[in-house]
Amino acid sequence: MINIEVGPEDFDIGAETLKVAGQGGGAIASFVGQVRDDGNLASLELEHYPAMTQKALLEIAENASSQWELHAVTIIHRVGKLAVGENIVMVIAGSDHRQAAIDACSFIMDKLKTVAPFWKKETRVDGAEKWIEERASDIEASNQWDQKQKT
Repeated sequence: MINIEVGPEDFDIGAETLKVAGQGGGAIASFVGQVRDDGNLASLELEHYPAMTQKALLEIAENASSQWELHAVTIIHRVGKLAVGENIVMVIAGSDHRQAAIDACSFIMDKLKTVAPFWKKETRVDGAEKWIEERASDIEASNQWDQKQKT
C-alpha cells in the first residue's frame, strides 16, 4: 500500500502510524519534520505544482518499495504557510524487518529533500523573505543512495 497526501491540512501521527501497522509486518519506521525555530523565523511557506508533486512522490515511494520489502509507505507533505513548530512532512515505512523500514524511511526523506518539487520561502520576524535553496548536504545524502543502487 502506498499512500501519498499533499495539502495544507495537518496530520495525525498516531492515526497514520496505525494505518501502516494494519498492513502487516513487524517493523515501522517514521520521520516527522517540523518548521524549525532558529530564533528569527516567523513562518515557512511551501508551494508546489500538484500534478508534478504527486508524480514525484509516487515515484519515490515506488522506488523505495522496489528496493526494500515494504508492506506500506506513507508520505504526507504539507503546503501553504506554516508557523514555527508546525508539522511539515511525515514519512512512514512498514516492513517485516527493522532495517528495511529504517533504510526506506531515510531514503524517502533524502529524496524528498532533493527530488520532490516543493518551493520553500522563509519569512523572518523582521518581515524579510527568502526562497530556500537545496543544501549541499541534502544533495550528497541523496546521491549516496544513487551510488548504493548502482552497486
